[in-house]
Amino acid sequence: MSTDTTASGARNDSGSSARGTRFSETMLGTLTLDDEDHARRVRLDLTVTADRLLRLLGTTRARATGRIRVTGWTDDPDAQGELEISPVARRRIRYRITFTADGRRLTLDGWKSITPRRPLTSMTVLPYTVYEDAVPIGTGTLRFPLGTQLLPFLAGFRFPRQEDPGALLAPRWRGEPGRTEVWYTTVTDPDSGSGLWLHHELTAPADGSPPYAHGWAAVFPQDGPVRHARFGPARWTPEKSGFTADGVTVRPGRLTGSAADGALRWDLSERAADQPLFTFPRWSWRRPLLPAAHMLPAARALYDGTFSHDGTPLTLTAAPGASARIYGHGNARRWAWLHADLGAGDVLEIVAAVSMRPGLRKLPPLVFLRLRRNGRCWPRRPERPAVGWAGAGRFRARIGLPTWTVTGRAGLRRIRVEVTQPTDRTLALDYTDPDGSHATCRNSERADSHVLLERWWFGGWRTEAEWTLDGTAHAEVGTR
Repeated sequence: MSTDTTASGARNDSGSSARGTRFSETMLGTLTLDDEDHARRVRLDLTVTADRLLRLLGTTRARATGRIRVTGWTDDPDAQGELEISPVARRRIRYRITFTADGRRLTLDGWKSITPRRPLTSMTVLPYTVYEDAVPIGTGTLRFPLGTQLLPFLAGFRFPRQEDPGALLAPRWRGEPGRTEVWYTTVTDPDSGSGLWLHHELTAPADGSPPYAHGWAAVFPQDGPVRHARFGPARWTPEKSGFTADGVTVRPGRLTGSAADGALRWDLSERAADQPLFTFPRWSWRRPLLPAAHMLPAARALYDGTFSHDGTPLTLTAAPGASARIYGHGNARRWAWLHADLGAGDVLEIVAAVSMRPGLRKLPPLVFLRLRRNGRCWPRRPERPAVGWAGAGRFRARIGLPTWTVTGRAGLRRIRVEVTQPTDRTLALDYTDPDGSHATCRNSERADSHVLLERWWFGGWRTEAEWTLDGTAHAEVGTR
């Protein structure tokens, strides 16, 4: 990663006229395991996202992410699954939520049976069964607490504009010299603790010589040294839907390739678990007026498939990560980057950079920070951390290694982010700009991060949320 400062109906590569649906739901209840004679208390908090407006007379399928807590058994902030919302056509709302307890992958499966004879009860009571490998291991009931949750539930409905993640993979380059374009993917395997990095790049030299494609793959094992290998340079072959070169491809929903004569090999499917996230202003991706632009076709994604290195296979199942895009004139003078999956559908993306442009080189790093929490982005405007108000109130970045920080305040909230890239978990690689100059990045797909979000409340700052990531943050620092 470097920079200078699945919905239907997509209209073009920058957006779509379609609207989706997003809401949050909390349910409380009990669970009785088959090998126990007592019930455990359960709380399920979900954020539900559909790629279309709800069809009350038909069937709507939606994604669900959130947190499940079972007293004395599990507290999993990365529960995920799907809903089938069909209150009239099939007279049910079905939930299938996968979570982890005692190191086991389990599935909560149940549905609300809708009937006009008991409208409140049928819409608020969810009987369910918990399965392990299709074998039932417990049963329970969840209830939606009308007295405390009805108003937040209704007020939380959103109908965001939908964008097609696949369309955002299409190349932006139109033949101009002096440009670089990047497709990169970072993944954390929750089973092995390994981090993965796939980097695909198109470089169009400033002197007008033919463009070329190249890149690399890297694996950051939990135990053992970082392993990487490059592919290319190869002739750039235009690909309408993504990237292809030297047997390596990036297409909607799929990443395949190999490097170092097959020493590293991958075949991964990608499922978008969130809407696109524009780290820089949205207009900067549509109209490349800035030195560079950065965005994520899906702020969060899930990966299945295989990644092997030196004969050691790594099998991924619903591994969390994200793919991102960069388009610009080359690398920054200095930069820092962070992608942090915070769990329960929350995600933090940071790019802090010092431009190579004359007059901008001596300025402190411009910070672009996007925190998507409970389906909303903060700060509301992506320009806010970088420019503040008439230059005042900009977010600050202190870039260094092994630790770098970002701090800032917008409205009634302030944030402090601390990122640590341990030396033994960091890989140094060389970048070549379109003008032939060089930069060095130091990347870790197993970085640590601490994020503190505070809110001003009755005369003082109070903690609103706090996250600690131990080896699951994706981060990078670049220098010249």
